[in-house]
Amino acid sequence: MWVIFGHGRKRFCVRDWGMLFDRAAIEGLAAGRVTVAFRRWDAPRVRPGSRMRTAAGVVEVTSVDEVATVTDEDARAAGYESAAQMPDRGSGRLYRIGLRVAGPDPRIALRETADLTDDDRAAIGAALWRMDRVAEVPWTGAFLRLIADNEGVRAVELAERVGLARDVFKRRVRRLKELGLTESLEVGYRLSPRGRAFLEGGDA
Repeated sequence: MWVIFGHGRKRFCVRDWGMLFDRAAIEGLAAGRVTVAFRRWDAPRVRPGSRMRTAAGVVEVTSVDEVATVTDEDARAAGYESAAQMPDRGSGRLYRIGLRVAGPDPRIALRETADLTDDDRAAIGAALWRMDRVAEVPWTGAFLRLIADNEGVRAVELAERVGLARDVFKRRVRRLKELGLTESLEVGYRLSPRGRAFLEGGDA
């Protein structure tokens, strides 16, 4: 868990490599106010140049340095008024991670593309077929229809309907999101314009 994200603030958005970003952190990254994070690890788990997709866009790690303490200047760069306000969770060495928004999330442009060509439909269909092929039971079409009919319904409720644990269900939905077919809401999901176009074309 990232030390700077979560101090009395509602966790909000995404989890990449085990990191959580709350609404304040996402807004700070997008605005350029948040430029560092602090994490306790036994050894660094990211390196300069590592990238992650977030609601603020693609965030790049610019530096990873082991530090003894957090200065007030660093705390402000992490979105806090002072070092005293920052929580210090976990154990291990303390690392200062530099961050910057490197560009928009490419999935956003992809999911807005609703004018699908035959090649687009074939590529999406092939990707879904590969997911279904390695599963015990084909699931991609059923998930797309479930989300289409239940926009904004909590993941735990949707998972119960298909007889899966919530985390398994969410992992599968993330795979659909990688194809630009679904969008995450503050609660639940919905099909993207691309996902609706694919589903309405009778391809799923």
